[in-house]
Amino acid sequence: MSISLRDQMLGLGFKDAPKPPKQKPDVKRELQKRAPQQRNGKPAGAAHYAPRKPTHTPNKPRTREDIDLAKAYAIRAQKEKDERIEAERIKQEEARLKREAKAKLEAFMKDKALNSAEAEHVRHFEYGGKIKRVHVTAEQLKALNAGILGVVQMNGRYVLVDAATLAEVEVIFAQAIALKVDPNAPAADDPYSDPQYQVPDDLVW
Repeated sequence: MSISLRDQMLGLGFKDAPKPPKQKPDVKRELQKRAPQQRNGKPAGAAHYAPRKPTHTPNKPRTREDIDLAKAYAIRAQKEKDERIEAERIKQEEARLKREAKAKLEAFMKDKALNSAEAEHVRHFEYGGKIKRVHVTAEQLKALNAGILGVVQMNGRYVLVDAATLAEVEVIFAQAIALKVDPNAPAADDPYSDPQYQVPDDLVW
C-alpha cells in the first residue's frame, strides 16, 4: 500500500499550511455591483424623455359677433330667470291672499246660512265646471230663481244666503259664490232654473 506524499510529509513533522482567514463580504461593493450602471448621473436603461412641446394652438381671438351673441344669451338667460322668480312670487302671493280671504269669509259667514232641514227640493247649478246641487224649500227655490237668494261654497258645502250677504261675499272672496241668479238674464244663461230639473229629493240626478 503506497503512502501519499502528504502523509509522508506529515510523518516527517511537517504541518498543513494554515488556511487564510475567511473575509467578510464587502456589502458596499456588492451593492455597487448589483446597482445598474449610471450614465451622466442617470440610471442605465432609464427612458430618456425630451420635453414635449404643446401641440394646441393658441385660442382664436373672439370676434365682435361672438361677443355680442354671448351677451345676448346672457341677457336672455337672466331675463328668463327673473321671470321665473317673479312668477313664483306672484303664485305665493296669490296663495297667501286666498288663504286670508277664505279665513275672513269663514268668519263672516258665521250664522249666515239659510239652509233648511225641511228642504224637499233640489236646485242644480254649474260650479267649477261640474253640476252641483243644493237642497231648498219651495219658497227658497222661487227666491233663488228670482235672485233674492244665492249659494256660497264653504268648505265643500253649499250654503244658502240672502242677496245682501251674497254681495258681501263677492267683495271678500268672489270665487266662493257658487250661484248668483240674475232675474233679468235670458233663461239660456241658467238652464237649471227650468222646472224640468227640479227632481224629487230621493232620486239621484
